[in-house]
Amino acid sequence: MAPRITTLLFDCDNTLVLSEELAFEACAELANEILASRNIPDRYTGPQLLNEFVGQNFRGMMVSLKAKYKYEMEQDELEKYVSKEEDQVIAKLKAELRPCEGVDRELEKLEAHGKYHLSVVSSSALRRVQASIEKVGQDKYFNEHVFSAATSLPKPTSKPDPAIYLHAMKVLGKTADECVAVEDSKSGATAAFRANIKTIGYTGAYEPEKEEQMRKVLTDAGCCIVMKDWTEFEGCLDKIEAGEV
Repeated sequence: MAPRITTLLFDCDNTLVLSEELAFEACAELANEILASRNIPDRYTGPQLLNEFVGQNFRGMMVSLKAKYKYEMEQDELEKYVSKEEDQVIAKLKAELRPCEGVDRELEKLEAHGKYHLSVVSSSALRRVQASIEKVGQDKYFNEHVFSAATSLPKPTSKPDPAIYLHAMKVLGKTADECVAVEDSKSGATAAFRANIKTIGYTGAYEPEKEEQMRKVLTDAGCCIVMKDWTEFEGCLDKIEAGEV
């Protein structure tokens, strides 16, 4: 018999809210500033950065860039850029952020049924996640149950490290077999899989021509089922609860 699901763990960026494109515009400006300061000629657009680093927070992205271009960065300089990125991204999100299509209706239904604990588990900084869900009016569904790999842990990290999922389950007093996660990226799905959590992949935030590719990426990363639209969510959850996937 399949275990009873009590808890739903939602990624934030491009799962609950359409934030990645806005955020990566700000990230690209700072990444280019860093590359220029090192006399490295390469430059990124927001979409290029998104394509290469989707699912990573800014700190993880900076570590990856440093490894790629083989330059040094002192910790205090990294912290300065992390803080600057947070401010610039939040400003963009407060001005332009929208929810993912159809998600609000599902959250309303879940709240009305009262069957599950709802939580947000994100790589992004806590201040950014809270600003995002407050901007679109989703904060009321999650109370204080919002977790950030960049902020909530003793040592900041990023998905695909499963640490933030393990931390969230510990704080919530839940086990992996009573949780279901929802993720849109390879790094996020990998983190949930490494935490032994059954995961629903979501491709609705991608351009139509990338949807099929991302369906495979998410499946390969460990998602047990993938949905294109939030209208499919209830059916996906039913299949998990019935032990069909």
